[in-house]
Amino acid sequence: MTKRLTARVAIGLAIAAAVLTGCSSEGADTSCGLDQCTVTFDRGVEAQASVLGVDAKLVSAQGDQVTVEIAGEQLTLTVGQGGTEVAGLNVTLESVTDSNVVVKIARP
Repeated sequence: MTKRLTARVAIGLAIAAAVLTGCSSEGADTSCGLDQCTVTFDRGVEAQASVLGVDAKLVSAQGDQVTVEIAGEQLTLTVGQGGTEVAGLNVTLESVTDSNVVVKIARP
């Protein structure tokens, strides 16, 4: 491999690592790729995460319906419902259990 190609690969890996580690959470677990993140919020705590440049918070959960706040906007989502667009992102409720809520946040 040439030095120029090696440098490009190193830069690409550094950028990818920065994107993938650019998320944080409290009371939630995040799993992120380049264009989407899955956020698993713990129920019963003030759960929040910062992913893809926006803050996401679990506001409430009741049955198969939850209210989340994404980029300062409150959304009410239902399991099985198509994605809702907010702040240029598509937000989908994946599942609700007694212990957690799973939300997928993706770039369209």
